[in-house]
Amino acid sequence: MTTRLMIIVGSVREGRVGLPIAEWVRQEAEKTGWFEIDFVDLRELALPFMDEPNHPRLKQYTKPHTIAWSKRVEAAEAFIFVTPEYNYSYSPALKNALDYLSGEWWRKPVGFVSYGGVSSGTRGVVGLLATTTGLGLVRVGANVELTFGGKLVVDGVFHPEAKEQAILAHELEELDTLAHALAPVRAGADT
Repeated sequence: MTTRLMIIVGSVREGRVGLPIAEWVRQEAEKTGWFEIDFVDLRELALPFMDEPNHPRLKQYTKPHTIAWSKRVEAAEAFIFVTPEYNYSYSPALKNALDYLSGEWWRKPVGFVSYGGVSSGTRGVVGLLATTTGLGLVRVGANVELTFGGKLVVDGVFHPEAKEQAILAHELEELDTLAHALAPVRAGADT
């Protein structure tokens, strides 16, 4: 049984290296045969700054973009956030996408592929952990951290090294395993 994996490109900036990195993640996930992939480029999704009048926990959405986003996230069983680090913190576009919803994230595994300068984007991930934990996402242990990840993008294509390949393979395996293990927990929350 395949796992519905959502890969989210967390940067919306012009010339971002996150898009080719996310394309690599998608290719590697497809190779496993374990996943049905929903590839979300937040730039294309173009969610406005949170504009719902009600708290997301109530699921009383009023905007078509929120209703559509809710359906996509609800359908997903696991997530990979491909995310930069901005000013020692997370991408505001990714945080906004998370904040739109609540229960749709509950008890689903999440992995990160972070990139940045010397810190490899890890401070951005650390900044997101309070939010992802609060939303009930379950973090996998293996996460890809790319130091100066932009240097591995040549002509718009990301060229990983063996270390990144191995870590991503382990991350994908953990996501698949956890998605199946957490399915009964999610089902119990619905009853």
